[in-house]
Amino acid sequence: MPQEVYYSHYTSPVGQLMLVGDGASLQALRFDKVGDSIRPQPDWLRRNAAFSSVKQQLDAYFAGELTRFSLSLSPQGTDFQCRVWQALQDIPYGATCSYLDIANTLSDPNATRAVGAANGKNPIPIIIPCHRVIGRDGSLTGFGGGLERKRFLLALEQKNIPFELTGF
Repeated sequence: MPQEVYYSHYTSPVGQLMLVGDGASLQALRFDKVGDSIRPQPDWLRRNAAFSSVKQQLDAYFAGELTRFSLSLSPQGTDFQCRVWQALQDIPYGATCSYLDIANTLSDPNATRAVGAANGKNPIPIIIPCHRVIGRDGSLTGFGGGLERKRFLLALEQKNIPFELTGF
């Protein structure tokens, strides 16, 4: 018997988000698209209570009070994608790195394009912070939620870097 999939909506400073999971872990966080609302699959069940911890942590993140999420996550992807998504979670709050940096972390400096592709397939943006990956030259590169959202998230984190993280 297939496992039930639950969803809930969350209103954030970067627009409406849809949270998707199985009741025990978060599987996806989806952005609304300009002019197109996000919709659940017909067999998904709305269960707002299943996402109360996710919503509380997102509230704290957007308030500048949370620098690292502590949630049960179960993103679905290939082994390589999962390794990239795990590496993304090690990028410190308020910091950025390049696709090459992630490839080097994975001990494969030739995998820059593959890292970029995996980053683009991240099913749980914000919480798995793919917005912290920028071009090697410091330029903002693609983001599934759009570059305006990426700018907002990076600025939010820069503004709220805790004193102890700055090294001063």
